[in-house]
Amino acid sequence: MSPSRSIALPDLSSDVLQRRAFAAHEALGQGESVDGNLRGIVQDSWLRSLTFFPNPSSAHASLYCSEEELEAYRQGHPLAAIMPVIDRLLVQPSLDSGMLVAVGDENGRLLWVDGDRELRRRAEGMLFMAGADWSEATVGTSAPGTALALQRSVQIAGAEHFNPQVHPWSCTAVPLHDPDSGTVLGVIDITGAAEAVATHTLALVEAAVAAAEAQLSIHRLQSRLSGTKRHRTAPTAGTLYRDSLQILGTDHGVVHAGGASLELSLRHAELLTLLALHPEGLTADQLAVMAYPENASSTTVRAEMLRLRKALTQHGGGIVPQSRPYRLPGELVVDAVQVLNYLRRGAHRMALAIYRGPVLPRSQAPAIVRLRAEVSTLLRDAVLTDGAPETVLQYLALPEAEDDVESWSLALRVLPRRSPRRAVVVAHVERLEAELMVPSASKLKFS
Repeated sequence: MSPSRSIALPDLSSDVLQRRAFAAHEALGQGESVDGNLRGIVQDSWLRSLTFFPNPSSAHASLYCSEEELEAYRQGHPLAAIMPVIDRLLVQPSLDSGMLVAVGDENGRLLWVDGDRELRRRAEGMLFMAGADWSEATVGTSAPGTALALQRSVQIAGAEHFNPQVHPWSCTAVPLHDPDSGTVLGVIDITGAAEAVATHTLALVEAAVAAAEAQLSIHRLQSRLSGTKRHRTAPTAGTLYRDSLQILGTDHGVVHAGGASLELSLRHAELLTLLALHPEGLTADQLAVMAYPENASSTTVRAEMLRLRKALTQHGGGIVPQSRPYRLPGELVVDAVQVLNYLRRGAHRMALAIYRGPVLPRSQAPAIVRLRAEVSTLLRDAVLTDGAPETVLQYLALPEAEDDVESWSLALRVLPRRSPRRAVVVAHVERLEAELMVPSASKLKFS
């Protein structure tokens, strides 16, 4: 269970607080400082939001996938296991109380929205609905996105929202954590009128999140116990976890299976990735060509596979590779492949949202080098083709974009002249011009 999150809060629906928030919007519109008009947590969020949007009215939610993709995504998400708890503790009481309950993933994308039927219809007018992105990078300050940005409970009332379209609403959101690792799995949100930011509402949502995290612990324990008694079966809709492999932005792959995680050496991450990419299986000779930049013997591969199998057996045994040929007993979801799948479907913003950096950056394995180049190149091309300021800025936050002159120059072209982020981009482009001796893009500074 995650630690206590709540702090003492003022009356967020008070006329004084709302007048100050409206005054902050007016100051922002006139190019003045908002200092002193907003609560500190809200002001900080507005400043982050301004790095994505030239003005609050341009911050709008967006749909990130089709209904079919949404259904498949949420059925395989760990949060699917806690929905009965959320339904019992929050959704059912909200049906006649003028409240909405939203459950989002760790990136601020709403997976479920339920509650008062009339309120749901009204909320859909601003795309507060399942399948919409409500992260700070998309809508600016709101309880779900800001709670995830800060990884703590957040209440946002009326005019404190960055986007004026959301001013009639108030919301309380609490992040939900993995009971073992403490990492954020998603967010639970209550949205409605002033009652949605009452002190007792925050206590209610935090209690529901605590119950949901306890339920995850129970599922985790049951999964581990059942795994010691029978062979692993293929995952079905509603399973708590899918076996997965994280290789983006890390030199030590991390495999998640059976509700637990194991850090792998670079070589073992390479081998496991190749087996995941080739479910039909690979021989030792094929692995030698794909995984070793030098001329490795099949004996070397077999010795390394023996060590990998031993490590995975001690981890739990559910994903130990079989032999003759080497192959995995079931599907292993690879984060880099997820990025490629989104890119191939044209969902490049979803791909960017889960991209954490290059595939195993230090790997020299020929097949991994090709995969790394494919993922990075396709993602970059999609971002540059999109050209939306918030998308380009999100891409530029990646370490691999640090010296990407073309991408930084694009940001200079697409950012509005009054954007607070423009000065930072100009300075970065000038540094690149000086250090890399590239043709000047300074003529774009004031265009």
